[in-house]
Amino acid sequence: MGVFRYTDKYTAPTREQRERYMTGKCEEHHFGPEGQVVLIEYREAAYLKDDIDDIRILYTGPKDKLKARDEAKRLEGHHERTSAQKNLFTPGKTAGHNPESPHRKSG
Repeated sequence: MGVFRYTDKYTAPTREQRERYMTGKCEEHHFGPEGQVVLIEYREAAYLKDDIDDIRILYTGPKDKLKARDEAKRLEGHHERTSAQKNLFTPGKTAGHNPESPHRKSG
């Protein structure tokens, strides 16, 4: 059927797409840091929301719907790697407040 990508959080599936694919029972799955990657699975579609990068993707049809879980897991891994890299740097202010530091001046 198709994959529809929306490039920011303000764009979304059209009314026609919502009425056609995004109705009925659904299952919601959360991935990534603080569950900010959300996969909503419907009978005929899957909707992936990444609130970190502001990406929205609608997967329609059985073949494309299967790709949604793989993409959600890929995004989860991507965000975990990038958040871990951000935490590698310790600012000097923070390092200077370590009371157990052998280089800390006592006063």
